[in-house]
Amino acid sequence: MSPIRQKKIVLSGFISSLIIASAVIAYFQFNSELTIKVFSNPKSRYASPATDGQVNHALNSQRVSLGKMLFFDPRLSGSNWISCSTCHNPTMGWSDGLPTAIGEGQQKLKRATPTILNTAFNFLQMWDGRFSSLEEQALGPIASKDEMNQDPDELVKELKAISGYVELFNEAFPGQGVTKETVAASLASFQRTIVSGEAPFDRWINGDEDAISFAAKRGFKLFEGKAHCSTCHSGYNFTDDGFHNIGLKSKDPGRHAVVPLPVTKGAFKTPTLRDVAKTAPYMHNGQYVTLEEVIDHYVRGGDDKSNLSPNFKAAELDEAEKQDLKEFLKTLTGQPREIAVPHLPS
Repeated sequence: MSPIRQKKIVLSGFISSLIIASAVIAYFQFNSELTIKVFSNPKSRYASPATDGQVNHALNSQRVSLGKMLFFDPRLSGSNWISCSTCHNPTMGWSDGLPTAIGEGQQKLKRATPTILNTAFNFLQMWDGRFSSLEEQALGPIASKDEMNQDPDELVKELKAISGYVELFNEAFPGQGVTKETVAASLASFQRTIVSGEAPFDRWINGDEDAISFAAKRGFKLFEGKAHCSTCHSGYNFTDDGFHNIGLKSKDPGRHAVVPLPVTKGAFKTPTLRDVAKTAPYMHNGQYVTLEEVIDHYVRGGDDKSNLSPNFKAAELDEAEKQDLKEFLKTLTGQPREIAVPHLPS
């Protein structure tokens, strides 16, 4: 065989190999019924973190139990009828199911109640990030005249007048007793236990291929790809802990009231997507009732485009893709945890 013919055969074989390899890659990427993890390894990006590094007060059963009582006790409010659980209801995804919260004197507040699920993982708290710890966040709504309208110093006096609480505080905080700091630490300790249950998505990334549907797997590919969701909704808690203007029609300054920079005007904290199917209405002002409406907002590229965040992009999705994305979001609903309302001290 001539050297030229040998070269042609080798070249032909090489080209054939390239064609076959290209076909295999195309098959794996576009066959909708193949598992997405063939070309993506979500486990490392979405695995559950530990909370130890964010705990300012060592979690122990006494502090958690005390914090749970305080959380459900309406005596923490000035009116004695609003508790933390009034707005953060465990049966409603730790929110309240309302477009915006109801506060002191039945007044309608301007922002929706965010879920407190997985707030132990947050670096900043509240829609505008004005609190840097769960301890700060715990006292914020209590002291707010619009929310629970209770002077923290007066609260300490009231709790000290309840013998059952005095005993519990002394046991949980030896040598400290009832103070503003120990009230905050107790509430924060309980709140750190409010974490996601295992979701179908978690089982899938841990190897159970039957845990989610093919539609949900396609939705996850969209989530990480052309829908641009994972740009902000990333990691185990599906949030970047950042603040973004996503084009909502709202006069609320958002993060700009805390950090007055042009880019923060109308920007709000990226919420977790854990249990998102249970926490409607959506957005800081509760303007969307369904996940379909939320997805349509992103497909439109927002409504007020005057100060969109630089990394916000419209999601170019057709109707089938929007449905797949919704199916994926539903896989983030965790196994519910039983929460019993505690007996309150007297």
